Amino acid sequence: MKQVRPKKNLGQHFLTDLNIAKRIADTVDACPDIPVLEIGPGMGVLTQYLVEKPREVKAVEIDSESVRYLYEKFPKLRDNILGEDFLRMDLTKVFDGKPFVLTGNYPYDISSQIFFKMLDNKDLIPCCTGMIQREVALRIASKPGSKQYGILSVMIQAWYDTEYLFTVDENVFNPPPKVKSAVIRMTRNKITDLGCDEALFKRVVKTVFNQRRKMLRVSLKPLFGKDNMPSADFFADEMMTKRPEQLSVPDFVDLTNKVAKKYDFFSCFAEK
Repeated sequence: MKQVRPKKNLGQHFLTDLNIAKRIADTVDACPDIPVLEIGPGMGVLTQYLVEKPREVKAVEIDSESVRYLYEKFPKLRDNILGEDFLRMDLTKVFDGKPFVLTGNYPYDISSQIFFKMLDNKDLIPCCTGMIQREVALRIASKPGSKQYGILSVMIQAWYDTEYLFTVDENVFNPPPKVKSAVIRMTRNKITDLGCDEALFKRVVKTVFNQRRKMLRVSLKPLFGKDNMPSADFFADEMMTKRPEQLSVPDFVDLTNKVAKKYDFFSCFAEK
């Protein structure tokens, strides 16, 4: 069987260590009894262990050469190998609206986009595991006060419990990446309502982290614009002396509600 040529433009780094592949595949066991969707199976190094589990497995692969290889290697899985772009898929149709585990050896250059799509479909994805660039894994699992803590940390931790499971060295890939990798697991927490406007929450988080070294009294201002700037009393709040990496998820919810009250004020004023 002809091997698949790793393609740089697709960010393909094929895992060659079977022990690590099995360890990654086994991370889905934390969320049993539901189907699994694997992203970017490549030559099926994870797939071979996932299909051994007593659950339905589907794999989405954008690379046509890999799809042909997978058809040949896993003939029984042929109908469940989806030659599509994950970022463009309607995830409600993958398992007919049923929840599923997301896993894979994720392409480094789109891993953040994958996780933002996961957040958009959080009610369908109670568990997400897999391997990504170590730097991104640290960012996802980091806590307030750390240098890695940022937009991805807050957005994911609002809805998922995060675990940094283990580090993977460069020499177990073909071709070897220039950075270390890591395996993570994200499991849906019990939050069903943040207690604030979700769209505004995202805007607040992204706005203040765009100037992460500034205090909130400075980094929040672009959110309002010159014409709707709150009074000095709003920025005199003790929270405004903090920097974004010092705020927990509940703090960001509180901040979002403070901002929302000002938005409501401006809206009422404009109506008059």
